Amino acid sequence: MSNSRRAKSIRLETKPKPRQRRVPDGVAMESFLIHGPQFSEKWDFKHHVIPPMSSSVTYRLEDTERGGQGFKEYASGDAHRTHPIYIYDRLDEPTRGMLEDELAGVEGGDNCTCFATGMAAISAALGVALRAGDELIAHKTLYGCTYSLITNWYPKLNISNKLIDLRDIAALERAITSKTRAVYFESPVNPTMELIDIEAVAQVVERANAKRKEGEKIYIIVDNTFATPFCQRPLSLGAHIVVHSLTKNIGGFGTDMGGAVIAPHELEGQMLLYRKDFGGALAPKSAWPILVYGLPTLPLRLKRQQESAYAVARFLRGHPRVKRVAYPGLEDFSQFALAKKQMRDLHGEFAPGNMIYFETIEKGADPVNCIKVVDWIAKNGYALTLAVSLGQLRSLIENPGAMTHAALPPEKRLESGIAPNGIRLSIGIEHPDDIIRDLERGLALAE
Repeated sequence: MSNSRRAKSIRLETKPKPRQRRVPDGVAMESFLIHGPQFSEKWDFKHHVIPPMSSSVTYRLEDTERGGQGFKEYASGDAHRTHPIYIYDRLDEPTRGMLEDELAGVEGGDNCTCFATGMAAISAALGVALRAGDELIAHKTLYGCTYSLITNWYPKLNISNKLIDLRDIAALERAITSKTRAVYFESPVNPTMELIDIEAVAQVVERANAKRKEGEKIYIIVDNTFATPFCQRPLSLGAHIVVHSLTKNIGGFGTDMGGAVIAPHELEGQMLLYRKDFGGALAPKSAWPILVYGLPTLPLRLKRQQESAYAVARFLRGHPRVKRVAYPGLEDFSQFALAKKQMRDLHGEFAPGNMIYFETIEKGADPVNCIKVVDWIAKNGYALTLAVSLGQLRSLIENPGAMTHAALPPEKRLESGIAPNGIRLSIGIEHPDDIIRDLERGLALAE
């Protein structure tokens, strides 16, 4: 049957069943990340070893009816991409669609919608879940731009927020009201590496949802950027929506920005409508390297990175000029039992990731030693680079209080556990001895 005839057979009043974007039976996830689904309606794979890159903004339509059908589906907010009708890049296109199918598969979700950046994805997930008059509960420690979105912009839309410590499950139960529509958090938390017990949060929300009418459901939204689906899959632990900054570990090479929302079937149409109307679509030229280079190498990169992270964390833990180290893979990590429970790789092995947070010992209130260490590495380091972002092949170092989380007021940073003398490390694939050497020389300047 031709695409045109098949499209004509679709009727808006008949909702298609959720299409399962799942890994084929018996196929290892590492293989799935390279080869993708056995079949994709996004493109004919018969003559392609490498997925093709679409470079067309607009698509030829075979007749008016087909074009009208596509526009009606996207305009209704009830689109389901069982048989995609390509019209215009911002609505849908094949290269990005193949990436979305693989991300949905590896996270175990119904569908994925990709956006231009991680913040665009976070904005979409919250934007679809919340309306004027609703209330958002979030963990007290958040990425700086997420905090700014919630506290600067949402009050203007009459969306209130409660920032609480979600490690305290009793506090979550007390915080939920009839207006609560979403619970949002990162785990591990950026930058402090605190963990939120996803299953425990899900149990509380499930009890609350059991008493609610249809349409008043509370959604649990988890930013899984630090862990990636290699180390943790929140949907399997009870979350409803997962967001990612594809710019980080999933992209892996620091060359392209992107974001993703993995959501239940019921929200696919709303996600696509949000992307259409707000316009934050991931460009095919950015989706392609994430699909071809980033996802296929994710297991290899993270295995190497977390081995090195463990070695670096052990070095820091024993250094006389380091006050404390937070890395989920350390046996004395305060939430080690929880880390071993929910941070598991694709084969069930413990996977604590590649992110480390540590604090320098200071003589006074000012972060003198911290700045000395970071600035020395910025000028003289070989394996470490002073830069924001994370999850790249190169190891990156930064001071969150002065850089990535500077949007938070000083008192909020302290409440969130982000110390002025805190340092965040994103471990790359260099030899760990070279990373340790840079740190050792930098820390030698501390008094």
